[in-house]
Amino acid sequence: MPDYYKILEVPPTASMEEIKRSYHRLARMHHPDLNRHALDIHIKRLNQAYEIIGNPARRAQYDAQRKEMQRRADARANLHRQQKEQAKKQEPEMTWIEGIFGFVKELRRNLKEDV
Repeated sequence: MPDYYKILEVPPTASMEEIKRSYHRLARMHHPDLNRHALDIHIKRLNQAYEIIGNPARRAQYDAQRKEMQRRADARANLHRQQKEQAKKQEPEMTWIEGIFGFVKELRRNLKEDV
């Protein structure tokens, strides 16, 4: 889901007046008649963002979706962190090199005892 607040360059706490002002400023900046280097995609994104954020009912729905997505992302991050912590607890105390040296020492000791 695109971040319409970022597209319109306003914070999520912005008032309707601030959103409208920002939309008009950006629309003028990216309008093909005023800026020959402007891309059509910029105007389409601005219009789409303003359609959602400029309408109080749609904005409330969008904010609820953003909040739910953020909650899910936080839950995934928390789960990932917990899994990493559990994996650390289950890792062996020695490195593989220490294991090899330990094996060689035990082998030598057993060979000496057999002789």
